[in-house]
Amino acid sequence: MGCVALHSQAQDIQADNMLLFQRANGGWSKQYHGKAFSYNMQLTDSLRKDIATEASHDDANIDNESTKKEIRYLVKAYKNYHNPKYLQAAERGIRYLLAMQYANGGFPQYYPEKLLYRAEITFNDNAMINALNVLQDVVLKQNDMEVVDPKLIPPCTDAIKRGVQCILKTQIKVNGKLTAWCQQYDQVTLQPAKARAYELPSLSGSETVGIVNFLMSQPNPSPEIKTAVSAAVAWLQDVKIEGFKFTAVPASGTPKGSNRELVPTKDAPPLWARYYEISTNKPFFCDRDGIKKYSVAEIGYERRNGYAWYGNWAGGLLKKDYPEWVKKWDKG
Repeated sequence: MGCVALHSQAQDIQADNMLLFQRANGGWSKQYHGKAFSYNMQLTDSLRKDIATEASHDDANIDNESTKKEIRYLVKAYKNYHNPKYLQAAERGIRYLLAMQYANGGFPQYYPEKLLYRAEITFNDNAMINALNVLQDVVLKQNDMEVVDPKLIPPCTDAIKRGVQCILKTQIKVNGKLTAWCQQYDQVTLQPAKARAYELPSLSGSETVGIVNFLMSQPNPSPEIKTAVSAAVAWLQDVKIEGFKFTAVPASGTPKGSNRELVPTKDAPPLWARYYEISTNKPFFCDRDGIKKYSVAEIGYERRNGYAWYGNWAGGLLKKDYPEWVKKWDKG
C-alpha cells in the first residue's frame, strides 16, 4: 500500500504520527504491539488502520518518558509550524496527566489500567517527576509551554502542590532520620512497594536524584522542601561508592561476549547502587526470582547485564547543582 497523502505534505512527520497514536484519553503508550517504536516513519494505509486499532486501547502511560515525550515534541512542532492540531494534542496530553493524578498527589505508571503494579505511585525511571516537570513548565510558561492554554495553569498549579506534598510524605525515615525514596509506593498507604520481581522496596540511588532535582526547582522552596533536599543529599553522600566502576569485561562463552562487573578502579567517579536496603543501606540485587543478593556477581547473567544496577547518578547533583541551590536559597 502506498503512503498516505498526509505524509507527502507533512509539516512534521513525527508530530503527525503522534496525532495518530494518541489515545482517546489524551495519553500515549510507550509501545506499539508490545515493542518500542519510532515516530519517524512513513505510514502506509494498512499501517494507519492498524494504528487506529492500537490507539483505541486504554494503555496510555508515563513509563519510559511516554506522554511527556509527545507533549514536549508537539509544542515545539506547534511553535515551528503553527498547526493547531499539534497544540490541541499536546493540551489533551496535559489534561491526561492532570486526570491520572491521585488526590494524594501521586501519579500511577498507567492510567486508567491498574493491572499488577501499574497503579502504584511510580518514581521509577522518573515517571512521576517527568509528569510534574511538564505541569510545572505550563505554570511557569517555560520550555515552550508558554503557548499552552492559560486555563490549564490553575489545575497544573494545584497538581504541583499536591505532587510536592506526596513527595515529602513518601521520603523514607530510618530510625527517625529522613533518607531517600523508593521507586514505587502503594497508592493508598504510601508505603514502599514492590514492582517487578527484581524491583523490591528499597532506597533508590537513581530515582532519588530526579526527585531532589525537582524539589530544588521549586520557586521559593518551603522549609519542608529544604529539609527534604538536605537530608536526601546527606544520604547520597553517605552511600556513595568510591574506587570502582561497573563495566563490561571480556567473557568468552557468554551471550554478549562480555560480563558486567564491579571493578576496582583508581580515580573512578563515585557510583551509587540502584537499590539500598532500607534498614541497613547495603546495596542489593535480584534476579527474576525476587531473591535478594548482596553482590551483583551473585545474580544471573541476564539480569546482571540487563539492568542499571550502578550509576554516577548523583555526581552532578553533589558537585554542582546542590551547592548552587544552597547558595541561592539556604538562609540558615
